[in-house]
Amino acid sequence: MAKFELKLPKMGESVAEATITNWLKEVGDKIEMDEAVLEIATDKVDSEVPSEVSGILVEKLFGKDDLVQVGQTIAIIETDASVGATPTPVAQPVQESAPAVQEVIKAVEAAKEFVAAPVSNQNFSESDKFFSPLVRNIAKEEGISIAELERIPGTGNEGRVTKNDLLDYIATRGNAPVAAQNTQAAVQTPVVSPVVETKPEVQVAAPVSQNVQPTIQPAASNPQPTVAPVSVNGQDEIVEMDRMRKLISKYMVDSLQTSAHVQSFIEVDVTNIWDWREKNKNVFEKREGEKLTFTPIFMEIVAKALKDFPMMNISVDGDYIIKKKNINLGMAAALPNGNLIVPVIKNADQLNLLGMAKAVNDLGNRAKAGKLKPDDTQGGTYTVTNVGTFGSVFGTPIINQPQVGILALGAIRKVPAVIETPEGDFIGIRKKMFLSHSYDHRVVDGALGGSFVKRVADYMEAFDLNRSI
Repeated sequence: MAKFELKLPKMGESVAEATITNWLKEVGDKIEMDEAVLEIATDKVDSEVPSEVSGILVEKLFGKDDLVQVGQTIAIIETDASVGATPTPVAQPVQESAPAVQEVIKAVEAAKEFVAAPVSNQNFSESDKFFSPLVRNIAKEEGISIAELERIPGTGNEGRVTKNDLLDYIATRGNAPVAAQNTQAAVQTPVVSPVVETKPEVQVAAPVSQNVQPTIQPAASNPQPTVAPVSVNGQDEIVEMDRMRKLISKYMVDSLQTSAHVQSFIEVDVTNIWDWREKNKNVFEKREGEKLTFTPIFMEIVAKALKDFPMMNISVDGDYIIKKKNINLGMAAALPNGNLIVPVIKNADQLNLLGMAKAVNDLGNRAKAGKLKPDDTQGGTYTVTNVGTFGSVFGTPIINQPQVGILALGAIRKVPAVIETPEGDFIGIRKKMFLSHSYDHRVVDGALGGSFVKRVADYMEAFDLNRSI
């Protein structure tokens, strides 16, 4: 028998860590080669980690919601084969490669006793911060409320509270009777007063003498602004945001706080594109086995315009502008659950219309099926979103950082329009749509932002009706 270390595989450029969202196998389960063992999530997409060998799962080194670095061992599989296996005992490679993991394992075993004992019923999903299962169990056992747990300074990745942070706090907390009283009150009622929010940090840092009565006057002299709680009643339904919605929410707010958003709008006549597609879509689908939508046509035109205006194909890093060599078009796509994801068409300017159509269909289908890879959402230099899919005439999209522009395509409508001819002007029915261009006014002025979207419109209106595919 041999021990095989299942490690978190590299999932693409710039992806350094992932969160375990679900274990598909339990200790003692038999695993076949290439069978999925667990599900993980990066900041963009969800994925599965398959086993490289056949065997039996004998140990899980991380739990659900734990953050794991690429290359870390996440599970031990016992196998009859010696190929690719680690012949040394399990404890040795874990201790050598990740001493912190061995310490966590011991702490998890010790924390199992906490789970068996009655604990307070706390809903950690109410907190915007991430707490590992071990930290949650210790907090429940020690009667530490969510509000109090959120105030503990964390030394872990991204300021997360570690086991040692919590144990140090508990040791200090025992010397602060006022903090303990506040904690007990927080456990008994979900409403926390502003004084409790601001006072315990001061008293935890400096234990209160037994001969001195605690006072709340210092906190009252410097009141902190509070947010009024949302009022709900028995008819309201409270639904927690899923992981992706939380990420989208954060990205959108961060983008608005980072870039100075400004928009330019232009109406464009796409009658030629409409008529050409109507004439060729059936032939294309019969020949290629795929549908010909408007999206690849528009993406091809946007890539062409970006070559004309390379300063729209940039990103910002502090006080520096990074001019991108490749044109990688992000294609905002709505998922069945209502969330949004942006797969990227790499080197879009090098694709003809046939190649663009296949790339658009492939990414769109895999996005809907939840089978995108982390690399499929990385490296975008400019984004296009189709708000017309939902019937919107135009929109004001938020920039996908660190890009500096995003183009929204409105719904195509039949409208009366003035048609200019050598014989004179007349009224006719045309297919028109609005283009909405949002760009970062820190580095893109109105002349550039407006000229770029005008060039896109010009290319659309000049589309060749006799073009072959």
